[in-house]
Amino acid sequence: MKITLAKLLRGLALLCVLIAWAFLAHYGSTGEKHPDFSAALATVPLVAIVVMLLWRVGNPLWMVLGNVGVLGLLAWSWPYLRGNVALLYYVQHVGTNLALATLFGRSLIGQRQALVTQFALMAHQGIISPAQARYTRQVTIAWTAFFLLTAITSTVLFWLPLPNAWSIFANLLTMPLVALMFIVEHIARHFILAPEDRASIADTIRGYRATMHQSSKPLTKLP
Repeated sequence: MKITLAKLLRGLALLCVLIAWAFLAHYGSTGEKHPDFSAALATVPLVAIVVMLLWRVGNPLWMVLGNVGVLGLLAWSWPYLRGNVALLYYVQHVGTNLALATLFGRSLIGQRQALVTQFALMAHQGIISPAQARYTRQVTIAWTAFFLLTAITSTVLFWLPLPNAWSIFANLLTMPLVALMFIVEHIARHFILAPEDRASIADTIRGYRATMHQSSKPLTKLP
């Protein structure tokens, strides 16, 4: 995968946005920012997910009604939301990690194909070795455990309560921990897999994009 200057700049811009969002979320969770701003920042990802789900339905009427319903629900619940900003971020953090754990974990059930195995197949034109198949299944298990452990740790810290410790973990350390997980896995594959079976980070990204592109196609329109 060729990395152009435009792609590099987009990646750096996205990284800057994520870092800024993490610090704003941290200060909002600990009550150091205006509650309306912090609540609005916390609800943006949740609203974006709902909008994407409505878009996948593919029916304009459902999209309009759904968006109006979401806006109405936000307006009605805003006094409660602005007074419980930390809870908003907690629900968002735990919900995201549980959703990812489910996404990876459900692909391990029965005779299903492990999610990371799907990425590898997409990156290698549908052909991987038995060693790659075993390894990618183990990586899928590792990611499932990682997301579950993150959700459990977040819950323990939030309800103890340890608000500052929870906010540092959830808002500031989650992304570095995910990056560390990628690095550890990348190092592990060099010890476990033969040279001809090793995939590069670019191959992994390509396989992930191909798999997500297939899964993001609009659903059948509702009547």
